Amino acid sequence: MRVVDRFPHGVREVEHTVVPLRDGTRLAARLWLPAGVARAPAVVEYIPYGKRVGTRERDEAMYRWLAGHGYACARIDLRGSGESTGVLRDEYLPQEQEDGVEAIEWLAKQPWCSGAVGLVGKSWGGFNALQIAARRPPALRAILTVCSTDDRYADDVHYMGGCLLNDNLWWGAVFFQLCVQPPDPALIGASWRAMWRERLEAAEPHPLRWMAHPLRDPYWRQGSVCEDYSAIECPVYAVGGWADAYRNAIPRLVAGLDAPVRGLIGPWGHVYPHESTQEPIGFLQESLRWWDTWLRGEERGLATEPALRAWMPGPIGADGQHSPGRWIAEAHGLAPREPLELFLAPGRLAPRVDAGARDARLEIRSPQTTGRAAGGWLVTSARDQAEDDAHSLCFDSEPLASPLELLGAPELRLAFASDRPLALVAVRLCDMSPDGVSTRVSYALRNLTHRDGHAEWEPLRPGRFEEVSIRLNDIAHHFARGHRLRLALSTTYWPLAWPSPEPVTLSVRCGGCRLRLPARPPDPRDASLREFAPAEAASAVGWEPLSKSEFVHRRELDPASGEWVAESRSGYDAAGRVALGRCETIDLEGGDGTAIATRIHPDDPLRAQAAMSQRTVLRREGWSVAVETDVSVRCTKDALRVEARLAAFESDQEVFVRRWDESVPREGV
Repeated sequence: MRVVDRFPHGVREVEHTVVPLRDGTRLAARLWLPAGVARAPAVVEYIPYGKRVGTRERDEAMYRWLAGHGYACARIDLRGSGESTGVLRDEYLPQEQEDGVEAIEWLAKQPWCSGAVGLVGKSWGGFNALQIAARRPPALRAILTVCSTDDRYADDVHYMGGCLLNDNLWWGAVFFQLCVQPPDPALIGASWRAMWRERLEAAEPHPLRWMAHPLRDPYWRQGSVCEDYSAIECPVYAVGGWADAYRNAIPRLVAGLDAPVRGLIGPWGHVYPHESTQEPIGFLQESLRWWDTWLRGEERGLATEPALRAWMPGPIGADGQHSPGRWIAEAHGLAPREPLELFLAPGRLAPRVDAGARDARLEIRSPQTTGRAAGGWLVTSARDQAEDDAHSLCFDSEPLASPLELLGAPELRLAFASDRPLALVAVRLCDMSPDGVSTRVSYALRNLTHRDGHAEWEPLRPGRFEEVSIRLNDIAHHFARGHRLRLALSTTYWPLAWPSPEPVTLSVRCGGCRLRLPARPPDPRDASLREFAPAEAASAVGWEPLSKSEFVHRRELDPASGEWVAESRSGYDAAGRVALGRCETIDLEGGDGTAIATRIHPDDPLRAQAAMSQRTVLRREGWSVAVETDVSVRCTKDALRVEARLAAFESDQEVFVRRWDESVPREGV
């Protein structure tokens, strides 16, 4: 990425100001204002990660650049985060959205603002950009949502296909720690201690709350803009990456919104596209075209461009890596095409129904360790799938006589029977190279007690065959000539998803199964697409390391217990202390240490355990604080048990401690 510091406008920075709300809450904000512009459109990002510390370097690089191009930029901390007053109790609450509407109103009335406001955000900020847009604040003229979702239940970090994700614990533990960080007394003075105490007293382990909502109930529907796309009337630019979990919403938004909408899916992970190490683009220049169009009313050519652009990776080589890819486009989003249909037969994906295989019944009972090649949910870093394929029911196509490209979501119609009342299935679509390397292309999970939807669950009748439709994640993929397609089914997917309470044998009736693939013929018009500018950003003052952080990871069989154990530790130095960095600009030292552990027995899902601990340290002359949190999940046949601990320290003295030990019913999980 190119770092630039010469812009059309000088930039005036305001380290800290407040946005007053009607109920007396004061939201903390950092501003970048363009010099020589009397009244500029405003671009705001509204998130809980702490403008002072958490996103400081990233914010400077983005918003100094945008301010240098004539936009007034604001980074606002949510209620109860950073230096904002109040308490942050949960994700995406109506209160958060109402506060955001008020903040937009305040920004629009500032003497340096033209009255036009745009919302931008990645992940949390991408979520609430959609949610606030659905409330239609008059000054909000457009949004740019990155790595977000329109469906909080079906397509977020908590559940996938009705299966409880272990990322629910990971993110819940991170959020738990985030909610109890102290404000900086250098900005707000002596009131910092009372604000911190209020946050500590209000804290609760968030995984417990989310596990108490295993169905798609009103808790999840609130904030899911897919419930009513018509509520969003301002223009929407939805951006994401194939290497990120938040990509499925982009085609849905392009198809579902009546407002002006554009979609962009690159090869990126959970980052802004200019920060990616994979095919970075000039995202800030791209956003400038968007804001110029909708906040200034300038003609920037958007009206003639396709609704959706996506990265098509090149074919997978002998090293298991994609060769160079290319940009493709769909004028009106993912228009329906005649799908490629393949039918299941014993060990095979057949191009037509195999009459001899119609009544074939196949069984799979996966060990609880199946899924160790999956990587995480948020970061889709799956390894060679051979280990998981060996414990799955696999169906392979014939070698392809010509290349095949897919764009969209594969769908499987599955005829199945379970020998237990609670069961899940993991479905993987893989690319098999001629030398036998298996690469996961897409996947899905389905809690089979949710076979008729996620509003309710119903135990399975052991031995009874039923059917369910399973939609896999959206993909763009190039299968090379000579490669095979592989469909793999397993009854577990640990540690990505929490296992069923009993080992399950799943029977599959081939005659009732069909795989539909979103084939896309090459389009010569793709070659004439507008090129993206190279990635660039403004310079930013970073954190200088004071001690070296070490990453430690192990995956191994514990010979004493027979359990597979995975442990990782990051953010600590060789002596086990939190590795610190220093930001000279704000005279602050700080660091975060994290340890994660999962374990499971191959034959016993009730021995599944997952745990995460964190420690944050912040200090300067005369001020030293630390926060520690631990959260773990275990289970019985009927319940999920969460244990947690929160401790806070000032000048190495413990000033607060609380523990939790609570259970929630499994309710089909």
